[in-house]
Amino acid sequence: MIKKIIYILLVVITGFNTNCSAQKKKKQTKVLISTEYGDIKIVLYNETPKHRDNFIKLVKEGFYDGTLFHRVMNTFMIQGGDPESKEAVKGAALGNGGPGYTIAPEFNSKFINKKGALCTARQPDNVNPKKESNGSQFYIVQGVKYTKVEVDKINDQKNKRREIPIVYTEEQYKVYEEIGGKPHLDMDYTVFGEVIEGLEVIDLIAAAQTDRRNRPKKDIKMTMKIVKK
Repeated sequence: MIKKIIYILLVVITGFNTNCSAQKKKKQTKVLISTEYGDIKIVLYNETPKHRDNFIKLVKEGFYDGTLFHRVMNTFMIQGGDPESKEAVKGAALGNGGPGYTIAPEFNSKFINKKGALCTARQPDNVNPKKESNGSQFYIVQGVKYTKVEVDKINDQKNKRREIPIVYTEEQYKVYEEIGGKPHLDMDYTVFGEVIEGLEVIDLIAAAQTDRRNRPKKDIKMTMKIVKK
C-alpha cells in the first residue's frame, strides 16, 4: 500500500514538473518573409497573443503575399502590410489600407524597439488616442546605435507625457548601445516579435531609393509563410 502511494505521488509530481516545463517552453511561431533582397525570419511573441494570432491568421490566408514594403526610411525602419499596395501604380500614395479593423495595444516593457523588432503601425495619437494597432500594417526597426546617456535623454522627454514612465534595464541599454534601434517609439507602438535571421536584408531594403513619400522607386514585394525551423 505504501509503495502504491509513493508511486502515485511520483506520477503526480512528474506530471506537474512536465506541465510546468511545457508552459515555460511554449512554442513560438516563426514566419518567413521572402523578398528579392533575401529572406527575413521572425519569431512572434506569445506575450502579445492578440497581435500574434492576428498575424498568423493573415499569413495563413495569404493576405501579405504580393504586398509591398511601401514605406522605407534608412536608419529608421521598413514598413509593409497595406493590402492596397498589391495593385498600386507607380508613385501612388500608400499606407492607409488594412483589413478593416484595429487591435487594442499590447504594450510590454520587456520588448523595446531594438533593431529587428517587429511592431505594428497605427494612426497618430490625435486621431487614435487609444494607440490601437492597424490590423495588418507592420514595421521592422532598423534604427541606429544609442548610448545610455542618449537613451535617457530621449526617455526623460517622453516620460513627461506618460502616465507610467519607462524604466530601462541594463540589458536594454546594452542592446541599444550594441545593436541599435529607435527608443523614441518604445511603449507607443506594440512590439510583437523580432527578427532572428536576416538583419542584413533589412539594411538592404532600407537603403533602397525612395520617392518623397518614402516609397521605394522600385517595388519591393513580399510573400510570407509559417515555418517550423
